Amino acid sequence: MDTMGRHVLAEMWDCNIEKLNDMDLIEKVFVNAALKAGAEIREVTFHKFAPFGVSGVVIISESHLTIHSFPEHGYASIDVYTCGDIIDPHIAADFIAQSLESKSCEKVEIPRGMGKVQIDKPKAL
Repeated sequence: MDTMGRHVLAEMWDCNIEKLNDMDLIEKVFVNAALKAGAEIREVTFHKFAPFGVSGVVIISESHLTIHSFPEHGYASIDVYTCGDIIDPHIAADFIAQSLESKSCEKVEIPRGMGKVQIDKPKAL
């Protein structure tokens, strides 16, 4: 194993607004995403905000999956962090994007546990 873990950050835009505001559905999506990736679920906690939005976490033996949804913008911020080299976080992130009907999904993977984080700075326009 070259890293301690793999951390996928996903920006999901143009999602189904109703799904982004449905806590029970999002919880099921995240549990299923973890299982599809082969993770072992430990705890599940989600919270519905008023008037809209959902935040939640699925704690897995291998680390976690999280969401912060912004239905008013059709946007969801997703983290899938897996330790070790057995679980592929992209499987879970892709399942979530498909389930939320995201029309635009950008992902970046950050290797964890390799020392100083190196992220390329955005180029000026």
